[in-house]
Amino acid sequence: MITHIQGKLVEKNLTDVVIDCNGVGYLLNISLHTYSEIPDKEFLKLYTHLQIKEDAHTLYGFSSLIEREVFRLLLSVSGIGASTARTMLSSLTPKQVIEGIAGEDVALIQSIKGIGAKTAQRVIIDLKDKVLKIYDIDEVSVSKDNTNKDEALSALEVLGYLRKQAERVVDKILKAEPEATVESIIKQALKNL
Repeated sequence: MITHIQGKLVEKNLTDVVIDCNGVGYLLNISLHTYSEIPDKEFLKLYTHLQIKEDAHTLYGFSSLIEREVFRLLLSVSGIGASTARTMLSSLTPKQVIEGIAGEDVALIQSIKGIGAKTAQRVIIDLKDKVLKIYDIDEVSVSKDNTNKDEALSALEVLGYLRKQAERVVDKILKAEPEATVESIIKQALKNL
């Protein structure tokens, strides 16, 4: 199993990169999250997942171990293939996927292109216990934080702000001030939107 590839960055596209490692060019499929994390430096190290099928051997590259871990967790769910898992990690950060699963946020998982209600519920049912155990998340704090976050986001949407844009601002606020009240989150978000 190839666990990481380190070498010269030859080509960088939105969906893949080519890394030259001792004269051999490796094509690695990447998510948009990894794309945004890759510096435009000459040398690069990506963690990998090798998928072997009857008709192809495909390498997937990740900027962090946690992203690769989340990718592998998603692959363990029936009905989620590598391209769907990569789409999920392109739409959301690994942390958002983990929090969405831990907080049973069906709407968040379902907001990803190609994920329907049943698949979103299956992801949560199959992975919630694993995610809570692996990442040592306290179930109570997840639901409380998500309630404040959801209420703030709903209010901002009513005020006419786009959900994704508002979500980025609200996430920054909650990162700096995890115990912020709904009112405080909305006030700070309005200043930053």
